[in-house]
Amino acid sequence: MPYQPGRHFLQVPGPTNSPVAVLQALALPTIDHRGPEFARLARQVLTDIRSIFRTTQPVVIYSSSATGAWEAALVNTLSPADAVLMYETGQFSALWHRVAQRLGLQAEYLASDWRSGVNAAAIEARLAEDREHRIKAVAVVHNETATGVLSDIAAVRAAIDAAHHPAMLMVDAVSSLGATDYRHDEWGVDVTISGSQKGLMLPPGLAFIAISSKALAANRSARLPRAYWDWQDMLSSNETGYFPYTPNTNLLQALRVAIHLLHEEGLEQVFERHRRAGEATRRCVQRWGLELQCRVPAEYSPAVTAVRVPEGHSADKLRAAILAASNMSLGAGLGKVADRVFRIGHIGDFHQLIVIGTLAGVEMGLKTAGIAHHEGGVQAAINYLQQVAVNPSGHRQAWNEGDPDALRSSAAV
Repeated sequence: MPYQPGRHFLQVPGPTNSPVAVLQALALPTIDHRGPEFARLARQVLTDIRSIFRTTQPVVIYSSSATGAWEAALVNTLSPADAVLMYETGQFSALWHRVAQRLGLQAEYLASDWRSGVNAAAIEARLAEDREHRIKAVAVVHNETATGVLSDIAAVRAAIDAAHHPAMLMVDAVSSLGATDYRHDEWGVDVTISGSQKGLMLPPGLAFIAISSKALAANRSARLPRAYWDWQDMLSSNETGYFPYTPNTNLLQALRVAIHLLHEEGLEQVFERHRRAGEATRRCVQRWGLELQCRVPAEYSPAVTAVRVPEGHSADKLRAAILAASNMSLGAGLGKVADRVFRIGHIGDFHQLIVIGTLAGVEMGLKTAGIAHHEGGVQAAINYLQQVAVNPSGHRQAWNEGDPDALRSSAAV
């Protein structure tokens, strides 16, 4: 493609845009990963990341993608031929299921339509049938990035308890952590996995696993082979502020800043910002007359909106037209919805003007691609954001406007 002036609009649901302060931290000189300065850094991030998971339990950090954390969660808690119950919500649940199969686990996959979240009643019914407790874990995706569906994890925990089943609960929170409310301890999750490139606003390269005491107990008897992923190696090294191998030092420096930025804005404000962006986007899409991939309003994702193109049209051609005309990237349809869906990311470091600019680029792209739609979608989003801009006390809501002074001070943390 020829040179396109202006900053590229990266509006995929991950990797997301990184704040200036995070990028500045990445550019700091690399430090000795066996020295005292690194030990102080490691202890700080290993402690502070727990506040994002809302846990008092250990969180281990790997230099890997979140796909590695899928494998680490399974091999650290299970043994060959163990049964795992998984639920189909989209492409990422399907990929995690495939990892479990390749590890030799008996991975049972409850089928669904890719348009709704985890059915807790179905989980409960299946566990109630398992009177011999052969199922050792239930593994679900919190926010299915491929379909824009958010599942109720507290309801899944309640279903396991209602079935009086001892199975561990494992949750993929890759695209929900830092973007919507997540409560590892309160919801009784045993293993939560996530990655750096979504709500944490970092580039790809770090994976996280929050571990309950029940999961740690299972780790002691688990017999699936593990080397790089072994929790015991990680936890014993982390106690002294180090890692059992060379970690991604610069990403850890950036993580310290990212955690600070999330708390500086306030987690509840971060979640509200994402919720509002998602609602504005859906109102725009519905005004266009296009169909959302998620059919259940209570399960709309605050991080990504998946939009179906009308029959006879190509979502990939639409995305290509938008990229060429507006220098903006949107998420592709994956797996069963390839070329049928395009995905609008509203996750990470953004404010309302970015949301409106994104929607304007899509609306122009729909016209360019000749996709029939009603006009006024962007205006519907603007009207909504103006409506909610004033809080009940009459003060303006604080959007993350990227104040340069605040960014500079955050980079120095």
